[in-house]
Amino acid sequence: MMKNQLAGLMKQAQAMQDNLKKAQDELATIEVEGQSGSGLVKIVMTCKHEVKRVTIDPSLLADDKDMLEDMVAAAFNDGLRRAEEVSSAKMGKLTAGMPLPGGMKFPF
Repeated sequence: MMKNQLAGLMKQAQAMQDNLKKAQDELATIEVEGQSGSGLVKIVMTCKHEVKRVTIDPSLLADDKDMLEDMVAAAFNDGLRRAEEVSSAKMGKLTAGMPLPGGMKFPF
Protein backbone atom coordinates (compact mmCIF):
# COMPACT_ATOMS: atom_id res chain seq x y z
CA MET A 1 0.00 0.00 0.00
CA MET A 2 1.34 3.41 -0.89
CA LYS A 3 2.10 5.94 1.79
CA ASN A 4 -0.56 8.38 0.47
CA GLN A 5 -3.26 5.70 0.56
CA LEU A 6 -2.37 4.85 4.15
CA ALA A 7 -2.47 8.53 5.14
CA GLY A 8 -5.89 8.84 3.46
CA LEU A 9 -7.21 5.82 5.34
CA MET A 10 -5.91 7.19 8.62
CA LYS A 11 -7.62 10.53 7.93
CA GLN A 12 -10.91 8.73 7.13
CA ALA A 13 -10.64 6.65 10.30
CA GLN A 14 -10.08 9.80 12.39
CA ALA A 15 -13.07 11.53 10.76
CA MET A 16 -15.24 8.46 11.45
CA GLN A 17 -14.11 8.42 15.08
CA ASP A 18 -14.88 12.15 15.43
CA ASN A 19 -18.35 11.65 13.89
CA LEU A 20 -19.10 8.72 16.22
CA LYS A 21 -18.06 10.77 19.26
CA LYS A 22 -20.26 13.67 18.11
CA ALA A 23 -23.21 11.30 17.59
CA GLN A 24 -22.75 9.76 21.05
CA ASP A 25 -22.65 13.25 22.60
CA GLU A 26 -25.87 14.10 20.74
CA LEU A 27 -27.57 10.99 22.14
CA ALA A 28 -27.08 12.43 25.63
CA THR A 29 -29.31 15.37 24.63
CA ILE A 30 -32.04 13.49 22.72
CA GLU A 31 -35.03 12.70 24.94
CA VAL A 32 -37.56 9.90 24.52
CA GLU A 33 -40.72 9.14 26.48
CA GLY A 34 -41.71 5.74 27.79
CA GLN A 35 -45.30 5.11 28.85
CA SER A 36 -47.49 2.53 30.48
CA GLY A 37 -51.15 2.33 31.45
CA SER A 38 -52.21 4.24 28.32
CA GLY A 39 -50.07 7.20 29.36
CA LEU A 40 -50.97 7.24 33.05
CA VAL A 41 -47.27 6.75 33.86
CA LYS A 42 -44.66 8.52 31.73
CA ILE A 43 -40.88 8.55 31.99
CA VAL A 44 -38.73 10.96 30.00
CA MET A 45 -35.09 9.93 29.55
CA THR A 46 -32.16 10.68 27.31
CA CYS A 47 -30.88 8.15 24.80
CA LYS A 48 -28.00 7.67 27.25
CA HIS A 49 -30.58 6.33 29.77
CA GLU A 50 -30.55 9.33 32.13
CA VAL A 51 -34.07 9.72 33.53
CA LYS A 52 -35.20 13.36 33.42
CA ARG A 53 -38.85 13.17 34.56
CA VAL A 54 -41.37 10.72 35.99
CA THR A 55 -45.04 11.66 35.68
CA ILE A 56 -47.74 9.69 37.50
CA ASP A 57 -51.40 10.48 36.95
CA PRO A 58 -52.95 11.43 40.33
CA SER A 59 -55.70 8.83 39.84
CA LEU A 60 -53.07 6.11 40.34
CA LEU A 61 -51.93 7.38 43.72
CA ALA A 62 -54.97 5.92 45.46
CA ASP A 63 -54.54 2.57 43.70
CA ASP A 64 -52.62 -0.53 44.56
CA LYS A 65 -48.95 0.22 45.34
CA ASP A 66 -47.73 -2.96 43.58
CA MET A 67 -49.61 -2.06 40.40
CA LEU A 68 -48.13 1.45 40.41
CA GLU A 69 -44.62 0.06 40.86
CA ASP A 70 -45.19 -2.34 37.95
CA MET A 71 -46.44 0.52 35.76
CA VAL A 72 -43.36 2.64 36.57
CA ALA A 73 -41.11 -0.29 35.67
CA ALA A 74 -43.05 -0.87 32.43
CA ALA A 75 -42.79 2.82 31.48
CA PHE A 76 -39.05 2.77 32.20
CA ASN A 77 -38.57 -0.33 30.03
CA ASP A 78 -40.63 1.27 27.25
CA GLY A 79 -38.35 4.32 27.44
CA LEU A 80 -35.25 2.11 27.24
CA ARG A 81 -36.61 0.41 24.10
CA ARG A 82 -37.32 3.77 22.48
CA ALA A 83 -33.87 5.11 23.42
CA GLU A 84 -32.21 2.02 21.91
CA GLU A 85 -34.21 2.43 18.67
CA VAL A 86 -33.13 6.06 18.33
CA SER A 87 -29.51 5.19 19.21
CA SER A 88 -29.38 2.31 16.73
CA ALA A 89 -30.84 4.44 13.95
CA LYS A 90 -28.42 7.32 14.62
CA MET A 91 -25.31 5.13 14.91
CA GLY A 92 -26.42 2.91 12.02
CA LYS A 93 -26.40 5.90 9.67
CA LEU A 94 -22.78 6.60 10.57
CA THR A 95 -21.58 3.01 10.26
CA ALA A 96 -23.60 2.02 7.18
CA GLY A 97 -21.41 0.36 4.59
CA MET A 98 -18.43 0.22 6.91
CA PRO A 99 -16.88 -3.24 6.94
CA LEU A 100 -16.64 -4.59 10.47
CA PRO A 101 -15.04 -7.81 11.66
CA GLY A 102 -17.57 -10.57 12.36
CA GLY A 103 -19.47 -10.21 15.61
CA MET A 104 -18.53 -6.57 16.06
CA LYS A 105 -21.05 -3.74 16.15
CA PHE A 106 -21.27 -0.08 17.10
CA PRO A 107 -21.18 1.57 19.52
CA PHE A 108 -18.32 -0.25 21.23
